[in-house]
Amino acid sequence: MEIFEILVLVVSFMILLSVGVPISFSIGISSLVTMLFSINTMPSITTIAQRMATGLDSFALLAIPFFIIAGQLMNSGGIARRLIDFAKILVGKMPGGLAFVNIMAAMLFGAISGSAVAAASAIGGFMSPVMKKEGYDESFSAAVNITSATTGLIIPPSNILIVYSLASGGVSIAALFLAGYIPGILLGLSLMVVAFIHAKRKSYKVSVSFTIGEAIKKFLDAVPSLLLIVIVIGGIIAGYFTATEASAIAVLYAFILSVFIYREIKLKDLPKILIDSVSTTAIVMLLVGTSMAMSWVMAYENIPQNVSAALLTLSDNPITIMIIINLILLFVGTFMDMTPAVLIFTPIFLPVATHLGVDPIHFGIIMVMNLSIGLCTPPVGSVLFIGCSVAGLSITDVIKPLLPMYAAMIVSLLLVTYLPELSLYIPRFFGF
Repeated sequence: MEIFEILVLVVSFMILLSVGVPISFSIGISSLVTMLFSINTMPSITTIAQRMATGLDSFALLAIPFFIIAGQLMNSGGIARRLIDFAKILVGKMPGGLAFVNIMAAMLFGAISGSAVAAASAIGGFMSPVMKKEGYDESFSAAVNITSATTGLIIPPSNILIVYSLASGGVSIAALFLAGYIPGILLGLSLMVVAFIHAKRKSYKVSVSFTIGEAIKKFLDAVPSLLLIVIVIGGIIAGYFTATEASAIAVLYAFILSVFIYREIKLKDLPKILIDSVSTTAIVMLLVGTSMAMSWVMAYENIPQNVSAALLTLSDNPITIMIIINLILLFVGTFMDMTPAVLIFTPIFLPVATHLGVDPIHFGIIMVMNLSIGLCTPPVGSVLFIGCSVAGLSITDVIKPLLPMYAAMIVSLLLVTYLPELSLYIPRFFGF
């Protein structure tokens, strides 16, 4: 009977997805259908509702709506443009400089906003026309923007790392934030290598120029934006506030910066920004609630234990098992959004990883890097669609230049997977 119920869960979920049912509803309905085969109707409905409510009853989750509001304020407050100008100072004079600027600006903006979609939209909106004007291939420019936008999910603050902390049973959010720095920078550098090779092959000219005075002015203009990283992460590490409290401080700082210092947001713009933030938060929280319900159903049906046992019977070699887990997560990322994927698969794979001696902090970074690649791949890659929309291109136009970018991301993933110190050095340095 247990095998039959597992089949009901998987088959119903895949059918609902294939006919275009939104993923949050697909998760919730398939969980309910599975429970109907286990117990009678009323307890099933009550249980699913209770598990959704319980899944959302977490103080740590309060950080998500606050960081979403902060990201919306930054997206509308002129911060992206100032970070692009700052990135031009750092890397603009290298061969293929504008591609480097796109990657660097996406890393900085992602580190501030914590949103890959916001980074792809904001940075791509500025950079795509500029790169086109300077003779860069439009498809290559779009590929650079799409892949570099995902670095913001690894470099803190990151909403998805908060979700992983919840799914893992309480891994320190501060430790996860610190663990993301080196892998996120490594990912950005790997994309820069691909961009450099492409730029040399295409003989793109160096078109960025500025005087010392202009460089100083642009740097000083970007400093207030960059200070947000110091305030949020520094405050968490120093113990002045928790990640949730830091998210509220990020909103206050972004509000002051955008409205009173940069003056690019008017008070009349705030209602729309808040409505957009509420809409995004509602989507994320519904995903969290239904995913927590599905996680409970899988635990009720002993799916995590069975999967763990099956994986460990395949091999006792940690390298082999981690390759299998990476391949599964890469596949999952192609059709499932990050939030439900983290909530559903963390309880399945984390026990296997810890059994092999993998630190839960390290595994969190591995999981997020895997699923970040999925955001850039069809059929449901949200960053892929946003990047193509911003560039005015179809998915088929950008697939070819995306392939070497995918290769760079996978190489970075393998390095992070098999070199734990890349993730654990900074957290251990600060005593986590």
